[in-house]
Amino acid sequence: MTARDREAALLARCAAVASGLSQRALDQREANVFMLAAMTVRHRFPAEAEHLMQSAERYFAAHPDERLDPADIVRRGWVTSMQRLSDRLDRHFLSAR
Repeated sequence: MTARDREAALLARCAAVASGLSQRALDQREANVFMLAAMTVRHRFPAEAEHLMQSAERYFAAHPDERLDPADIVRRGWVTSMQRLSDRLDRHFLSAR
């Protein structure tokens, strides 16, 4: 799986959780990316951000030591940049409306 394939799969998971189709973060990577995604879109898409944050918080309630700072999420390569994540989610959420 290429980096673009991984990014596309993760964005699809963000979209599913943001729309309420899925409620669970499956692992540490998803929970942290959902948290970061919620932070980046909360002013433009508050309902979607709330779904993402709730999913992340449910995961962290069971795994409190797996929460990372946003900079660590980028450093680990789970997202290319916060701006790219925000732009991709904005496009997806706008097209879904």
